[in-house]
Amino acid sequence: MKKIFSVSRTSEHVDIAILLARISIAILMLTHGISKIALFNETPVQFMDFMGLGTEMSLTLAIFAEMGCSVLILLGLGTRVAVIPLIITMLVAVFIVHGADPFAKQEMGLHYLLVYIMLLLTGSGKYSLDSLVTAKR
Repeated sequence: MKKIFSVSRTSEHVDIAILLARISIAILMLTHGISKIALFNETPVQFMDFMGLGTEMSLTLAIFAEMGCSVLILLGLGTRVAVIPLIITMLVAVFIVHGADPFAKQEMGLHYLLVYIMLLLTGSGKYSLDSLVTAKR
């Protein structure tokens, strides 16, 4: 019973938690990026025009973040850099796209945002390509 309520942690436990967070958040976000690819088939493209970049460029940047950066996070390669476009994407989604919507519409984006901030602070952990690359140096 003491183990269940223990607040002590080992680095092994932390690395496993980071691995689970990385893999799960990357796979979940990949599904969002894949669904956005179909938006390119619409004429005209129906997507938010962020900062006057145009709808196609805004969509391309969102797909890059949601797919490209998610693959990097999944592999644990450049995780701290890869989460930055995703943090920006989630900030835009929560506070601009869904800014006037009820909290229920913003909640999922906030969940993603919190995990990405956690990964920015912790890095990719021991079970990652980042760890392999730094170990060989």
